[in-house]
Amino acid sequence: MLALSLSSVGQSLSGINIVEPSNDELPPLPKPRMYQLDIVLKKGNNLAIRDRGGTSDPYVKFKIAGKEVFRSKTIHKNLNPVWEEKVSLLVESLREPLYVKVFDYDFGLQDDFMGSAYLYLESLEHQRTLDVTLDLKDPHYPKQDLGSLELAVTLIPKEGDFREAHQSLRLSDVHRKSQLWRGIVSISLIEAHDLQPMDNNGLSDPYVKFRMGHQKYKSKTIPKTLNPQWREQFDFHLYDEQGGFVDITVWDKDAGKKDDFMGRCQVDLSLLSKECTHRLDLPLEEGEGMLVLLVTLTASAAVSIADLSVNVLDDPHERKEILHRYNVLRSFHNIKDVGMVQVKVIRAEGLMAADVTGKSDPFCVVELSNDRLQTHTVYKNLNPEWNKVFTFNVKDIHSVLEVTVYDEDRDRSADFLGKVAIPLLNIQNGERKAYALKSKELTGPTKGVIFLEIDVIYNVVKAGMRTLIPIEQKYIEEEPRVSKQLLLQNFNRVRRCIMFLINAGCYINSCFEWESPQRSICAFLLFVLVVWNFELYMVPLVLLMLLAWNYILIASGKDTRQGDVQAVEDLLEDEDEDFDRDDKDSERKGFMNKLYAIQDVCISVQNALDEVASYGERIKNTFNWTVPFLSWLAIVALCVVTLVLYFIPLRYIVLAWGVNKFTKKLRDPYSIDNNELLDFLSRVPSDVQVMQYRELKVDPCHSPNKRKKNNPG
Repeated sequence: MLALSLSSVGQSLSGINIVEPSNDELPPLPKPRMYQLDIVLKKGNNLAIRDRGGTSDPYVKFKIAGKEVFRSKTIHKNLNPVWEEKVSLLVESLREPLYVKVFDYDFGLQDDFMGSAYLYLESLEHQRTLDVTLDLKDPHYPKQDLGSLELAVTLIPKEGDFREAHQSLRLSDVHRKSQLWRGIVSISLIEAHDLQPMDNNGLSDPYVKFRMGHQKYKSKTIPKTLNPQWREQFDFHLYDEQGGFVDITVWDKDAGKKDDFMGRCQVDLSLLSKECTHRLDLPLEEGEGMLVLLVTLTASAAVSIADLSVNVLDDPHERKEILHRYNVLRSFHNIKDVGMVQVKVIRAEGLMAADVTGKSDPFCVVELSNDRLQTHTVYKNLNPEWNKVFTFNVKDIHSVLEVTVYDEDRDRSADFLGKVAIPLLNIQNGERKAYALKSKELTGPTKGVIFLEIDVIYNVVKAGMRTLIPIEQKYIEEEPRVSKQLLLQNFNRVRRCIMFLINAGCYINSCFEWESPQRSICAFLLFVLVVWNFELYMVPLVLLMLLAWNYILIASGKDTRQGDVQAVEDLLEDEDEDFDRDDKDSERKGFMNKLYAIQDVCISVQNALDEVASYGERIKNTFNWTVPFLSWLAIVALCVVTLVLYFIPLRYIVLAWGVNKFTKKLRDPYSIDNNELLDFLSRVPSDVQVMQYRELKVDPCHSPNKRKKNNPG
């Protein structure tokens, strides 16, 4: 085998200088001929460090003629990764080199560039496997050593028409790039036994981390125990039909210093049968104790991508089947399948110019909960047309559809161009609409609009039932850090809620003080009447009256919600600038070990303020009809509670509640605890979210039926 070292023109091949072949040096190739390029991506050597821990999470991309044709798996925390992945490509012309790029994976499209190299296909021998070493370079810093990649390359001439195979290959590349998943892995973390004591008191503060590919979850911390019980559930997307591995590590939480490692274990999904639940008792390696899990594999085909011409809902037969699937009569069939949403990403206009040429290379990412699909890139265009249709499975009708536009960079992470967040319950089916793009934090406008057409079909009974179970967790994206601006913002939100309660208390106190005799007399008579005739059904009845009163105000045009949104918008108007300044300061200064304890306290206070403010605002927004679906759902629940309390004596209700609580553990030892009221409120948007989801006014010149002429690339 030959050892090749190719990074740029002029590199050596086993002592022979290689230059980029010219047209005169090679005999003309027959036009109908195609080539099969077989590549084995073996390993990398001494790759660049991109993470703070002195390592990287590298993966490799292959491009031909500007189009991505392969992406490898990610090897975590390794500068000498071993891939051993094979890919076969159909190549029409050998004049286009294979462009190889290496990136460090960071979730959220902020991957770091680790080097690139070219492999000139015209220099390869036919029908012979060559060992190739590619020296990685940064075009901006050509003298910097970024390590190397080792490949095995075979070029095989092919005769005949391979268009059909080529299209199939491209489709598989689109599926891989778009991250389409084929099933769901549900893991219930139940408990652990006899863990290793890590603290001086002979106990530990354990928590668990799960990792499957790029998907990561972290459990809550159970303080001061060696036999913790979590009762938490996590859902992973399964991309490989053959299964995969879930890596599990157990850690001891330590304030002010690095957390202690307590052991690891692994779940091989290929050994588990689908559509049934498996109880796993996993001993911890490199530690002590046992971890108890419940694992369920469910097959699914929940997301898809197609061209605009391939539209499922436009087919009357397909649409009828989908409507039948989510009919009210099938409300108790497959409770988790709430509905489906189809998103047509048509085009964008007036985007920001991100490149020095005054153009951009925009592509669009569509996200719903943990599902993410993306369009192709339209190069050198500020008015791109994608004409793609995305289909998602809806597991929670209160999810928010996020559409983000990025600018693709050749060797850098993608640049943000704009974003819009659309709650599913706000969508008008079949309406082609222009959405003004917002900033990354969704707090203000940015340049450009995007044209979307969205259809949501769901079962209202399933949607109501799913509202009362825990909301789906998103993947761990980044570690929280202290922000003075965010701390002040959350404090002001809590203060607004507290001031509302204080004002209500002052109003009641004014009745006691007889500041207005007429009002005080009415309050006194009402108090005597209610206390003398008090029944429990009056409590939900009063709440029903409050909901009805606010509904009447909104229906009559006296909407008080805009004032709340405007107040939050004023509070956040300078948020983007302050966040950028905080980020730069934190990157420049860093954090020292002696400040970790203070940081943990500040983050806890910051999150607590956000939690209190959010729930206060969500309670208020339930009664002022911010989300009509939830307000109607509250009306149904309050009516039921009213009738139950009216017809059934309280002692029987309390008795039934106590029996249920005492026997719940006996009936279902592995049940996951939850609070239905808090789960309901978690679906109600806070004032900040209401402001973020509010649509910006679109310039009248941007009409859904008006098409601008694309800028030439």
